[in-house]
Amino acid sequence: MEENKNSRREFIKGAALAAAGFMIVPRHVLGGAGFIAPSDKLVIAGIGAGGKGQSDIANFYKSGKAEIAYLCDVDDRRAATSVKNFPKAKYYKDYREMLDKEHKHIDAVSISTPDHNHAIQSVAAIQLDKHVYVQKPLAHDVWEARVLTDLAKKHKVVTQMGNQGSSNDGPREIKEWVEAGLIGDVHTVYCWTDRPVWPSGIAWPKETAPVPKELDWDLWLGTAPRKDYIEKLVPFNWRGWWDYGTGALGDMGCHLLEVPFSVLGLQYVQDVQATVGTVYVDEFKRGYNPESCPPSSHVTMTFPKTPKTTGPVTLHWMDGGIQPTRPDELGPNEIFGDGGNGILLIGSKGKILADTYGENARLLPTSRKEQVEQKYDRVPGKSEGHYGQWVEACLAGYGNKEVSAPFEISGPLTEALLMANLAIRGADLRIDGNYPGRNLKLLWDNNQMKVTNFDVVNQFVKREYPQGWDVKYSL
Repeated sequence: MEENKNSRREFIKGAALAAAGFMIVPRHVLGGAGFIAPSDKLVIAGIGAGGKGQSDIANFYKSGKAEIAYLCDVDDRRAATSVKNFPKAKYYKDYREMLDKEHKHIDAVSISTPDHNHAIQSVAAIQLDKHVYVQKPLAHDVWEARVLTDLAKKHKVVTQMGNQGSSNDGPREIKEWVEAGLIGDVHTVYCWTDRPVWPSGIAWPKETAPVPKELDWDLWLGTAPRKDYIEKLVPFNWRGWWDYGTGALGDMGCHLLEVPFSVLGLQYVQDVQATVGTVYVDEFKRGYNPESCPPSSHVTMTFPKTPKTTGPVTLHWMDGGIQPTRPDELGPNEIFGDGGNGILLIGSKGKILADTYGENARLLPTSRKEQVEQKYDRVPGKSEGHYGQWVEACLAGYGNKEVSAPFEISGPLTEALLMANLAIRGADLRIDGNYPGRNLKLLWDNNQMKVTNFDVVNQFVKREYPQGWDVKYSL
């Protein structure tokens, strides 16, 4: 694709020179200061044009080097603002029709849809050799995340996941401090969030509702099982249902776990265990709701030693308002994280506390930061930002410009989150009236991609797809 684009540019350049004869006029004179020729813009198709998709598309456009040429959304209501903002963009409801008809004119695809459709849409775009930007989390299932990591490498396309904090200064500052030995050898990490902020731990409603006329319900379901429409599932509450979302981990995990992954070089989980919050229904008897994510959980993951650590790393994930014990070094009136979310790295010589995205990083006790700030300068963030960075990298071609969250990094990160969800689902799985997965440490065979000591949860590693909606790829 890049070769074809270069050929097109050379043709345009040659034609311009021939027309000008001996007069060579600089492009900026013809187009004004900062002019970017259409041939030098990234032609983007947006799958998911409302909500987060709306802001993603707008941010690509703000880079000044992107043309929003195609829009796709299953819900005309959600897409209305983007359609208005980009009146020249051709609009589709079915991404398959758009890619089939327009793929020759598309350079890159932005995917901002519910979690359950990320993989099938990404695979379709990558197999057409299109650069891809996908909202977090990268995929819905562990197998899907591995597929996208593998596929992007094979097709040599520029990829980026939408965890924008990875392009900020926070993770870079923390990495500097750890590499400088300020907290010694990191062995334990805590990440926590106040999510979920949507209905969780509840049974699927019995009451159905008419499908809004602007919404194509079958296309929205995509890879999910066929069910009747219910009120308030779209556009937000789907996050709490396993058929579509990935719970609090999918919503905030990519923003919080990115720091330990990038700083410590973590890759694949060795083992994982979970406890889940209890939901009481029917006069305070335990409610079994395997369809929805629990209201809270505590997951413990073990990662093998990496070149950046001296031994295994234990990572604790907490959601639903659960938080670790406040460190003794934190003052009684100092905010723990940002209040609802946080990251705590514990080393042999000290601790680092940070907010979401790794922002507002501080050594504990907080007075230590003042002692080292001048010695260890912050590394400037990428001036293009998370969105412009991807646009620039796509224009430069695969391997020519760095991005912060390529699939080779965000794929393993997403797998870790989904492994945590695997343990959560296992802990909430009732078999013959019991919950055998609640006290287990799940052992993971990374090469075979399966849990070796509790086989029943392997059904969630790769789910069954409805006919016609399967992700067709072999690892």
